[in-house]
Amino acid sequence: MAEAKWQDLGRVEDFQRSELTEASLGRMKVAISWRDGEFGVVSGSCNHAGGPLGKGRLDGDYIVCPWHNWKFHRLNGKGEPGFEEDRVPAYEVRVEKGRLLVRTDNCTARQKKPHEPHPLSRPVKRADGAVRVAGISTTNMDESNPRYSTSDALLEVSLDHARDALGCETRLIRLSGLKFRNCEGYYSKSANACTWPCSITQMDAEDELTEVYEALVHWADAVIVATPIRWGVASSLYFKMAERLNCIQNQITIRDNALIRRKVAAFVITGGQDNVQGVAGEMLCFFSELGFCFPQFPYIAHSRGWSAEDMEKNVEYVMRSEELRTGAMELAGRAVDAARQLIDRGRIVDRTARGGRKAHHIELRAR
Repeated sequence: MAEAKWQDLGRVEDFQRSELTEASLGRMKVAISWRDGEFGVVSGSCNHAGGPLGKGRLDGDYIVCPWHNWKFHRLNGKGEPGFEEDRVPAYEVRVEKGRLLVRTDNCTARQKKPHEPHPLSRPVKRADGAVRVAGISTTNMDESNPRYSTSDALLEVSLDHARDALGCETRLIRLSGLKFRNCEGYYSKSANACTWPCSITQMDAEDELTEVYEALVHWADAVIVATPIRWGVASSLYFKMAERLNCIQNQITIRDNALIRRKVAAFVITGGQDNVQGVAGEMLCFFSELGFCFPQFPYIAHSRGWSAEDMEKNVEYVMRSEELRTGAMELAGRAVDAARQLIDRGRIVDRTARGGRKAHHIELRAR
């Protein structure tokens, strides 16, 4: 019988100072736990996205991955109750002469519970057919007690024109009607912790931002985003959505994977306060970094300025303005024309120019 292979990890007291420690086992990382007078050693790489288990925390006898909170038993590597089929390799350990030893030749096998690929993870390929225009309303509203919104009204004019006059398929998404979680800052933990599809979307079947991801990445050729001006910036719902859309931009950063290609974005901006150009500038910058192109004059806007807080008059002006309605229809026309030109171009360059751009390709250390 072959002799067992044991590796010395270090002094016992070094691993008793903390409940959980990361250490190297050759080229691999392991998670070493110390609880109730007993050591446990399991693989340091989480089954989900390779998160560093040794940098997580203990919840009872379960190691919680610091990236997305998956749990594995610290002694046998099995997933938490209900997910035992997911397990990471576990190692035999022993203490000898004040040293912690781990056996390297008979660890348990890594086992991943079969998971159907998330529908959003399919290859991005435009389906044949008419130009498709998605409208996204970022107005915060009580859906059971709706009110008139100037930005929403002009967005609907744009979509109606795209459908009725331009022969497009249209889809309206109201963020106020969706229940979706805030971005939980996975990218702040590690670049690789931000995944596509969004980690929240993968883990929470009830998170409804899937509808937005589906429209922007897979369905739409043109997107028209409408926002009110709130204290000189876009709406809070716009920023809540934008933070969750970071997973699309981060794919460019860490994988050179541009999910948005040959798509157009345009904007409707209205409000009782001014700062139209500041709001438009932020939106143009962000959507350009997602990969969108823009038509000439990519937004329409209306504001009566800082000193005109009489909202009833502001609403009345928009309701009666044929000029703004015409502007909304022409915005849709410019967006659809630009989308058709991009579609007709066919294949474009697959790789993204890096030099001088935000998120120039970062070097990621292999685990």
